Amino acid sequence: MEFRLTFGPVPSRRLGRSLGINNIPYKHCSYSCIYCQLGRTTYLEITRSVFFSTSEIVKEVLKTLSRISKDKVDYITFVPDGEPTLDINLGRTVNALKKEVSIPIAVLTNGSLLFRDDVKQDLYIADLVSIKIDACSENIFKKINRPHPRLRLEDVLQGILDFSKSYKGELITETMIIDSINDSIDELTKIARFISRLNPYKAYVAIPIRPPAENWVKPASEQSICLAYHVFSRHISKVELLIRSEGEEFGRISSDPIRDFLSIVTVHPMRLRQAFYFLSRAGLDPEAVLSKLIEDDEVVIVSYLNDKFIIRKFT
Repeated sequence: MEFRLTFGPVPSRRLGRSLGINNIPYKHCSYSCIYCQLGRTTYLEITRSVFFSTSEIVKEVLKTLSRISKDKVDYITFVPDGEPTLDINLGRTVNALKKEVSIPIAVLTNGSLLFRDDVKQDLYIADLVSIKIDACSENIFKKINRPHPRLRLEDVLQGILDFSKSYKGELITETMIIDSINDSIDELTKIARFISRLNPYKAYVAIPIRPPAENWVKPASEQSICLAYHVFSRHISKVELLIRSEGEEFGRISSDPIRDFLSIVTVHPMRLRQAFYFLSRAGLDPEAVLSKLIEDDEVVIVSYLNDKFIIRKFT
């Protein structure tokens, strides 16, 4: 399977139209979250490494931007197949991109390595940082995020808190609410109180809207989401729900729409209706294209929450 360093632009519920940077190979992560849309983590690790050179990433971003020049891109976003801060070149790459483009740079992280000073320094230069905070109790943390065995929740939270005190960009948080795991009023209150100490621009309350790593995972009920919203709102000034899909509009079609399509569904499961729309815009027969891709073991169709998704086949 061909690996691509960029994908999109894709519609993002938080960032508008986002050009994604895939700076980490498939499933190198410090967590193995039960709800992850990419499945279980293959390489559970916390050691920072070189995966791709800064020049490789910058070259690919500039190439992609030139190809989609008529599209509006709101953010260039580090949102890879794993945890972006595992990339030891992250800060160097952000700096290099800032010298080339004026588009804001975002990093979506689970925050697990923010106890490290070098990780803090790398993220300080990003225009927006989104941090995942799903639990404030050790047992729930281990159940929902399934972290690397050397990670302790106390250290993770302290690192996030320390980062927030010095970060000058836009800090947002996202909390994924899972039925019967972190949706109790006690845990929601703990999470909300901690997030309030970060003084974020906005705190998002989310549910899994794509097929999760574990098929037993269920999004919290409407009642629990309503409770979460009100608990968060008591402690945090701006709270928003992420409980619906991101819309139909993906990026401008290039001269190789199937390649573009595969690059997107590798990291961003696409609803079947979105896939039909995307391929139709390219002048292709969606049914014929999808049938051929399925036959060639390039993609699969999965069902989740009464919807059908196209995802890349990894095995």
